[in-house]
Amino acid sequence: MSIHESGEMYLETIYILSQHGEPVRSIDVAEHMGYSKPSVSRGVGLLKKRGLVSTDKSGALVLTSTGMQRAEKIYERHTLLTKFLVKLGVDQETAATDACKIEHVISDKSFYAIKMYIEEGTE
Repeated sequence: MSIHESGEMYLETIYILSQHGEPVRSIDVAEHMGYSKPSVSRGVGLLKKRGLVSTDKSGALVLTSTGMQRAEKIYERHTLLTKFLVKLGVDQETAATDACKIEHVISDKSFYAIKMYIEEGTE
């Protein structure tokens, strides 16, 4: 199932915020991303329809198992691509910004090659 870059960004943000151990609400996502609450509500609604996000009894956003798998994959791409670009000499801020753009379009094959390159270089 293909989702747009914005949907992937919402999944990644929910994943990152959930790592803090606190319930994640739409307003938290909006503040983290710098988006309006209505924009986030619309985006989250689309993710709910696709079975990637649900809400618990208190209204907090929860990634479904499929949503969690997808979010972890996106986050891994982001962190590894950032690390790769920094290793090439790009400053941390630029590397993170560029990795955010690349993570949505890079093929699995190319990502895997970069991942193997990075992992071999750290042993």
